[in-house]
Amino acid sequence: MGRGRAKAKQTKVARELKYSSHETDFAALQRELSTDERSTNGSGGGDEPHDDPYDDYDDYRR
Repeated sequence: MGRGRAKAKQTKVARELKYSSHETDFAALQRELSTDERSTNGSGGGDEPHDDPYDDYDDYRR
């Protein structure tokens, strides 16, 4: 109970996204993609070890 207002708001937002025309900023998109590409090439410090006890069993699942 009490979900009517939340659902109405979600429906309103979904309609706005579906029917409104948004201008795409391709320059900003290019900057974002080029920044992400440089950070995933291994030059950054993004390789943090994780403690997954099931990593050893990964080969058996395939």
